[in-house]
Amino acid sequence: MAEKQISLPAKLINGGAAGIIGVTCIFPIDLIKTRLQNQRTGQQIYKSMLDCLIKTLRSEGYFGMYRGAAVNLTLVTPEKAIKLAANDYFRHLLAKDGMTLSLAKEMMAGCGAGTCQVIITTPMEMLKIQLQDAGRLASQQLMGRVPCSTPGCKLVAVSPVLTRAYNVGPAVLPRKISATQIAAELLHAQGIKGLYKGLGATLLRDVPFSIIYFPLFAHLNKAKQDSLEERAPFFQSFLAGCMAGSVAAVSVNPCDVIKTRLQSMGKGRNEESYNGIRDCARKIWMNEGPLAFLKGAGCRALVIAPLFGIAQSIYFIGVGEFLIELCQYGGLSP
Repeated sequence: MAEKQISLPAKLINGGAAGIIGVTCIFPIDLIKTRLQNQRTGQQIYKSMLDCLIKTLRSEGYFGMYRGAAVNLTLVTPEKAIKLAANDYFRHLLAKDGMTLSLAKEMMAGCGAGTCQVIITTPMEMLKIQLQDAGRLASQQLMGRVPCSTPGCKLVAVSPVLTRAYNVGPAVLPRKISATQIAAELLHAQGIKGLYKGLGATLLRDVPFSIIYFPLFAHLNKAKQDSLEERAPFFQSFLAGCMAGSVAAVSVNPCDVIKTRLQSMGKGRNEESYNGIRDCARKIWMNEGPLAFLKGAGCRALVIAPLFGIAQSIYFIGVGEFLIELCQYGGLSP
């Protein structure tokens, strides 16, 4: 296919740039997704996606919507580069004499890509979730009339790491936290394994996601193409990434809920702790019902669709051509 003519370093650069642009565009929706997934039945602070957006803007301001974005922007470059390049590598490895890959081999390539990416994804998600959920925990404390003498304490983040027994409710601290502080405290207390809390759940989400996403994208992207060597039009690649990303995201949302719960070290009042994937799934099912596994599914689809639409487009054509094509489709001169 035409994309094989692009060198590996160029693909890594394109993949990294795609991740940065995509994350910048959709991060506020991702924050809402994390907060909706973490709130328990009977303790809802947010009634819906829109309600969460409004309350976050009111209490934390515009920049509060990007809480945790720094760690994502830092690590998304290697994460997306590894994911996209690994899929290409495994597809090339499984291909024979330029023949079209069977669906089974496309799924195997996706499985390999999903497995490779978790080395970056797990610590990235771990740190991001603590920062994204801090506002929800602080709001829950304030709603419970927890004393707070610090002016503007509703804007103060909660430091879950300092609450060593993770099943104990967090405290509203008189300082804001950063990903660097959380990482340093985790490394000091637990070593490198502290950053890889939830590794099994991350694999459980990302491997099936890639198995679904990459074959679906490949088939949608080459639809109506007369030749395998012909590159799909920009807008077709973008839509194929959006559609495949949405389907894959919703399909693995139950795994994403479990991963989010396991990686959230800070707990609100009366919020249970979990001893692994099976215990987490059982408690969610018993205490909140099967629909709890779909929490944040709409947000996740809204996050993944444009993220992978942008990522796939930039990955194959590069940042410069992507911006030119975008201007042309928007009726603007490049």
